[in-house]
Amino acid sequence: MSDPASILIYVGLDAVGDGLIKLPFIRALRAAFPKARITWMSGKGPTVFEDILAPLVTGLIDEILPFTRIGERPLELMGRRPLPGRSFDLIIDTQRRGLTTLVLKRIRHGRFISATAGFLFSDGKPADTTRPAAMIGQLMQLVEAAAGRKVAETSPLPRDAAIEAEAERLLPAGPRYVGLAPGAGGRWKCWPLERYIALAAGLKDAVPVFLLGPAEAEDWAATIRAALPQALLPLQDTARLTPMLTIALGRRLAAAVANDSGTGHMLGAADIPLVSLFGPTAAHKFAPHTRRAAIVRAQDFGGEAMDSIPLEAVEKALLPLLL
Repeated sequence: MSDPASILIYVGLDAVGDGLIKLPFIRALRAAFPKARITWMSGKGPTVFEDILAPLVTGLIDEILPFTRIGERPLELMGRRPLPGRSFDLIIDTQRRGLTTLVLKRIRHGRFISATAGFLFSDGKPADTTRPAAMIGQLMQLVEAAAGRKVAETSPLPRDAAIEAEAERLLPAGPRYVGLAPGAGGRWKCWPLERYIALAAGLKDAVPVFLLGPAEAEDWAATIRAALPQALLPLQDTARLTPMLTIALGRRLAAAVANDSGTGHMLGAADIPLVSLFGPTAAHKFAPHTRRAAIVRAQDFGGEAMDSIPLEAVEKALLPLLL
């Protein structure tokens, strides 16, 4: 099986959370096919790889075709082919709706990979076709099916020299830093702030670093600074509020603790030891992808709400990641 020179990846759409979850898939795909021209096409909505997350896929994705509206209507099965005049050595369909898969197969191609209907329409399959619960596991199955082997390696995320310099300014070399990301898309996904503060107060030989978004800072920054004068809030000391900066800061941390959140996935992209806290959302589906991870679930302590997770459980999960 020769390596493809051109690859088309189809997604429905990418919001920020979706894009962050898909980063390991993109990195694995580039590692599997380092010389291919990779085109990323969203059919049913926009993609954040066109704008806010574009710097994270420089060199990993070569072309973006946003919101093409391909794969929406039964009439697309008739008439002219989608993307007329173009062809790809390999198409990877990341969704599972039968109609959309059949529409995509009409694009001129050499090989087609899709998990729809248990890989029924696919020219290749992973060794194990059992559907993983985690989205990233499902995407990695597609890379395996396309490459004909498991792909454990990943291509590095791009780095911007100015962003790296800003991260170094905010977190200078020398101290040992532990990251704490108490926010999330909804407060119901947040472990209580007072427990994050207590966790930070108990750190030994480490500087607590709180990673707060603008809305969280408005509510919490003063409380954190009053309780922990030694704590750093680097995102409140910079004008460069971008995911790339959060990831660059993450690489300077010895370990971190985060809720199920975008920041948690950014820290996962930094490939650092990470404790992820889950309550109402499903850890087996949404846990960040990182090489050293610990998952702490509210359900293991008799509840669904985040405040079911005791401080001692998070301290116990964090300690071995700091060794």
